[in-house]
Amino acid sequence: MDRVEDILLHQKLLAMAKDPEKRPVYHIRFLESTYTRTDSDGDQQFISALSTPGPSCDTSDEGVVPTHKRIKDCAIDFEPCSKLEDLNLDVKRNPEDMEERYLTKNHSGRQELSHVPIHEVIFSTTDKPKLLSQLSALLSDIGLNIREAHVFSTTDGYSLDVFVVDGWPVEDTDGLIKAMESAVARSEGSWSRSSYSHSAVEKALSAEAKSGDWEIDRRFLKMGDRIASGSCGDLYQGVYLGQDVAVKILRSEHLNDALEDEFAQEVAILRQVRHKNVVRFIGACTKFPHLCIVTEYMPGGSLYDYLHKNHNILELSQLLKFAIDVCKGMEYLHQKNIIHRDLKTANLLMDTQKVVKVADFGVARFQNQGGVMTAETGTYRWMAPEVINHQPYDQKADVFSFAIVLWELVTAKVPYDTMTPLQAALGVRQGLRPDLPKNAHPKLLELMQRCWEAVPDNRPCFSVITSELETLLQEVQITSEVVNGT
Repeated sequence: MDRVEDILLHQKLLAMAKDPEKRPVYHIRFLESTYTRTDSDGDQQFISALSTPGPSCDTSDEGVVPTHKRIKDCAIDFEPCSKLEDLNLDVKRNPEDMEERYLTKNHSGRQELSHVPIHEVIFSTTDKPKLLSQLSALLSDIGLNIREAHVFSTTDGYSLDVFVVDGWPVEDTDGLIKAMESAVARSEGSWSRSSYSHSAVEKALSAEAKSGDWEIDRRFLKMGDRIASGSCGDLYQGVYLGQDVAVKILRSEHLNDALEDEFAQEVAILRQVRHKNVVRFIGACTKFPHLCIVTEYMPGGSLYDYLHKNHNILELSQLLKFAIDVCKGMEYLHQKNIIHRDLKTANLLMDTQKVVKVADFGVARFQNQGGVMTAETGTYRWMAPEVINHQPYDQKADVFSFAIVLWELVTAKVPYDTMTPLQAALGVRQGLRPDLPKNAHPKLLELMQRCWEAVPDNRPCFSVITSELETLLQEVQITSEVVNGT
């Protein structure tokens, strides 16, 4: 099967996985036969590998089927996987990669020749934590040994998991497919969120406090136009009890443990914050499957759109006011021991008076007692090097992101716009920073450079940044008054 057919088959598998009733979709085919000699001590040694290419597969709709149906004898090749997860399993591997024939004329002892068929199993379903372990256990239940595992995740919340296995005694896949059907049926409840009697979000939030007056009554929520779409949800304008609101809705078909955790964290954080420079929380619906967060509506849109879509060039005084608003919001969050972790212009919203407020706490977290956190999150173009490097980080990671935001405000450009996000991240790890803009105020340039220092402890905190920006704004306003003779 050539590369185009590979892609078409993968797309069909992923497309069918979007139907909850068909998950998990799987594909099984025979790959090749290997042979082993078993000596008198019981040790197995691979002596040859006889590849048997599978016939070309029709990639029509009949060729890709859901659970309890079968897809077989379709040869598929895969590029090396960049996201290969470790399997802490005892996987039997040939140290010579099965390329070396075992010579027997000098080998003593009784030997038996064993035939070992190799098969490939591909699963497609919703991506979620511990999915690889779940699939591995499923294969183990059938008696299969995993030789290779390649895990691919899509941006819209789905997974394509490719396993190369042995342990099935015959090349024909009919019996293996029936065994897979039975194994999947035994674990049916684990593939669908609809089997849950209660939302994990409800449980997580009820452990902290009763929902009280912030649980949204959907009967009074009127949905308007869709403002934006993301990989796992949509943002709508709406009205709740006569007030204009923004409604962030999570699509139920994309829900998994990780998304529910982010949702619960965002609600938990929004419930505890109230500041003029942080978007105001109205309420949330935590009743599965209708999960949504309702906040005040910000008619001015995001700073990202204001700068890059509307092509606004900021006067210095307006630039400083925007920056001060951001700093005050972030200073407040840090006082609450909250790290935003995804500070960027797309998450900074404006009201009708051009007051900027920090928004989108989907990946925000309360800082732990140790004072540092680990694991990569956020958006590469704004991400601090210690986060990119998976090193421990603290609130100073937000300060680095603010430096990139400040650079955007000065230049009205997207950072590292000639690079892909991944290229930008690799560059930042090696000390790359945006080019300092010409004709910018020297104090702003100096502040930028301090905020994006490689060593987190050398970066100022937001209270210091706010004070310096307010002082600079006063200087600019006084200079303007002198020039204008007022």
